[in-house]
Amino acid sequence: QALFNLLLPDHAADAFSPPRGPELSCWDALLERLLGGLSRWDAEHLLFIAERGYLYEHNCAFLPLYPLSLRALAQGPLRPLAPWLRPRSRLLLSAALLNWLLAALAAAALYRLGLAVLGCRRLPFLAALLFSVSPAGVFLAAAYSESMFSCLAFSAMWLLEKGQSWLSGLLFALATGARANGLVNAGFFLYSGARRLALLLQEGSGAARGVWRQLLGLMASAALPCAGVALPFAVFQYYAYMRFCGSGWGPEQPVPSSLLQLALDKGYRVAAMDEVKPPWCSQPFPLVYTYVQDSYWNVGFLRYFELKQIPNFLLALPVTLLSSWAAWTYVVADPRHCLTLGLERRKSEEESKPRAGFCCPAAFVYVVHATVLLVFGFLCMHVQVLTRFLGSSSPVLYWFSAHLLQEHEPLLRTEGIDNETTASPFKEETPGGESAAPCGKGTCANPVWMLLRNWRLITPLSKCVLGFFLSYWLLGLILHCNFLPWT
Repeated sequence: QALFNLLLPDHAADAFSPPRGPELSCWDALLERLLGGLSRWDAEHLLFIAERGYLYEHNCAFLPLYPLSLRALAQGPLRPLAPWLRPRSRLLLSAALLNWLLAALAAAALYRLGLAVLGCRRLPFLAALLFSVSPAGVFLAAAYSESMFSCLAFSAMWLLEKGQSWLSGLLFALATGARANGLVNAGFFLYSGARRLALLLQEGSGAARGVWRQLLGLMASAALPCAGVALPFAVFQYYAYMRFCGSGWGPEQPVPSSLLQLALDKGYRVAAMDEVKPPWCSQPFPLVYTYVQDSYWNVGFLRYFELKQIPNFLLALPVTLLSSWAAWTYVVADPRHCLTLGLERRKSEEESKPRAGFCCPAAFVYVVHATVLLVFGFLCMHVQVLTRFLGSSSPVLYWFSAHLLQEHEPLLRTEGIDNETTASPFKEETPGGESAAPCGKGTCANPVWMLLRNWRLITPLSKCVLGFFLSYWLLGLILHCNFLPWT
């Protein structure tokens, strides 16, 4: 991104661009040269919130956990750099360091989640490698909350699979504090409770003695985590209401005249400084988030369905087709399991080990989760954001892509290629074994790199999957980092 930011001029985009304050020092200028491409578009909002708080009304479209984390890192471990770097530069450095760490942890969490859900090692390992070259890669590195959300959400899903529901609920709640779409994750607890109830009722009357007591217990065990997941969002709405609709919750620090002038020029509403209250304050349920999305970005049901938006729909076409194909593949593989919502106890599951892989029964709730996000994003959001929306929220995009490569790429099933390895690119763990990763010739083998090195030999489907991941990864760096339109 530093190279592309240096070679290409920034596009004059109509994006949020607050005044930078005093003249840059040589160290500030150097850091801007190196990491400036990570502060484009929405990153400006998050960096501004971390430095100034929620000064403008439209800043409330971004939830507070990520900006608070940046501020804590900039004012804590990076505080000794204050003589050389101004606050914004330290925040930008904090974002780069934090996101690099969180993206790596998210890949590890995705791998562990795959082990728990898919019942094999090959698919989760390949999916984690694909996550490392995610088509939403630039947003996992830039000063966006996507990497934090991915890390928290994938970790919470993994812990829920391990039965640690309370710790999982805590991480899901933190994820909601980073991004509003974390509210959808409450569905995992609802489904978990519904499945336990269905299995209880199918055990028969003898095992269901005191069924009402158990029913109430299951309802409580599902309702409390759901409430916890929604709590950060609700608390933030209350904070915004008191800040923009109440009194006494003005800016934490004096507002520079340049920021007040920007608000005047752009029509931004400043916290506790306008005598007329915003219209959302008088609503029965005053939600600043939905108001800002509606008023400032025109986000709403079918609002994006215009002829001029056709290029953006084309931009979202690969991830839309891939996610739709994933849902269709899963439904076709086991229609009865999908029709019964996975709540029916199958004799085949009792008598033998459930099948492993992408189409395993345990993946059902994740496929539903991805499909809900896809439909909502396609109909109600700016459709071009679907790539990063799904890429940072759902493991299905990576599981299904890995499934396609594993099922249809012969090179992943051969013993070696040009004598480069003495073992299969994937090495399954034997029962009771402890091998932690696919290995070849004494070192850990990377199947994605192996496929890229043998590009001419791989199938057209593999070229399409890898081409989508790598082209969007590269184009994101080129376009996003220079204020050019992207996902």
